[in-house]
Amino acid sequence: MAVSLLAHVVSDLCLGKPALRSLTVSATVADALAALKNSDDNFISVWDCVDHSANTGFGDEGRGGDDECRCVGKLCMVDVICYLCKDENLLSPSAALKAPVSVILPKIPGLVMHVEPSSSLLEAIDLILQGAQNLVVPIQTKLSSYSRRKQLQNPSSTGPTIHNGREFCWLTQEDVIRFLLSSIGLFSPIPALSIDALGIITNDILAIDYHSPASSAVAAITRSLAEQTSVAVVDADGCLIGEISPFTLACCDETVAAAIATLSCGDLMAYVDCGGPPEDLVRVVNARLKEKNLEGMLEEFNILSDSSSFSSDEESMLSPPRSGRYSRSMSYSARMVRRAEAIVCHPKSSLVAVMIQAIAHRVNYVWVIEDDCSLVGIVTFSDMLKVFRKHLETMG
Repeated sequence: MAVSLLAHVVSDLCLGKPALRSLTVSATVADALAALKNSDDNFISVWDCVDHSANTGFGDEGRGGDDECRCVGKLCMVDVICYLCKDENLLSPSAALKAPVSVILPKIPGLVMHVEPSSSLLEAIDLILQGAQNLVVPIQTKLSSYSRRKQLQNPSSTGPTIHNGREFCWLTQEDVIRFLLSSIGLFSPIPALSIDALGIITNDILAIDYHSPASSAVAAITRSLAEQTSVAVVDADGCLIGEISPFTLACCDETVAAAIATLSCGDLMAYVDCGGPPEDLVRVVNARLKEKNLEGMLEEFNILSDSSSFSSDEESMLSPPRSGRYSRSMSYSARMVRRAEAIVCHPKSSLVAVMIQAIAHRVNYVWVIEDDCSLVGIVTFSDMLKVFRKHLETMG
């Protein structure tokens, strides 16, 4: 059985994975925003394709061999929100949305890596432990020659990425953890050991006080997105109250930038929590935007100060919408959406229990607390993969 696990290749983990929707590097931030709102995934891939754009601005660095298309990164709503939170963009969000998408594309090398379908499971784990968050894998498509020709003749800023008759999917840390969980018995007795005993609790965490301005958390939110973790919201005694999670913000709309600019961290948690923003907080956001003379933000996102307009005006971006991404953050009918309540475990929780917790809540981490809710640290998928990778070496 152990030999069978080691024999698995990347393509085995791609079964049933949907083809990536893509955005070209020549697109604007507004294009990225529209693509994210119409996507079923929280992330959208960004591609540098010769066939799609003759002048991408990225050059040919990083292209291997004769490859014409390369995925150069990924974006989510959090990238847009943090970008709009900059002072100059709060003053003129309409101008900010016209900027090239490259201004919000993470500049972290190796965040997205291309791999061949024949790459081994161990190779995939090693790339993730080296910093890759998404492994881009070519998959076979069943597109007709007519459909393929039509897409090549009429490229758009978003759509399936086709290269040499192939589309692509990508694998994440969660995909690998799920796969290992399906063979968890092979790692016995390690899965039953506590995370404390395994030494995988990380004490270097991102935390902010409950009463601090949410705007002071933007840098931490950006870092947590890059590290696939979250920002803990704590009280004066260091007890965990909740979190500001990129996984939650990714399900929201760009108007959350206005909330971050005007609310405290505690109020922001309530603003992005399930059910949509409370009307009293919407009024607070509107009033404070006016106090800060951020009329551009008010005009661009149509945030109304009248709570009755908030509940009835169909054109308001803060009213229950008809379709698109914001319907996920407001009506929550299209998919499961995270609450601001933090997912926690204890130092003596078993590895397998923490794995199941994280997978069940669709996050890459679990907070570790004591019985009095004092924050101990965090356990991430990356920490877990280090344990399994070491054990896989002994299997070999």
